[in-house]
Amino acid sequence: QVQLKESGGGSAQPGGSLRLSCAASGRSISSINVMGWYRQAPGKQRELVAHINIAGTTVYADSVKGRFTISRDNLKNTVYLQMNNLQPEDTAIYFCWSVYGWGQGTQVTVSS
Repeated sequence: QVQLKESGGGSAQPGGSLRLSCAASGRSISSINVMGWYRQAPGKQRELVAHINIAGTTVYADSVKGRFTISRDNLKNTVYLQMNNLQPEDTAIYFCWSVYGWGQGTQVTVSS
């Protein structure tokens, strides 16, 4: 059974940065074609933030292009989301995803 555990959430001021980590257990992420990050703000539907596949090809939501970077470290079995120039509208619970399921989420709050 594959488990995903997020960490790295917290509070930041507008313009600040955070890095989220998604540690996988139960399977090597090198055998998982696509992994990604989603987010859900209060009162809104869960939405895609970014995906990355085994080849390293990435897909980003328009709202985060140029600010967020997704990466994967097969040796550490971890997927990362580097978030720069954070804005209040980035406030949400961020979830790690793979075809095997979801992590429990980590809260990101951006406010001055």
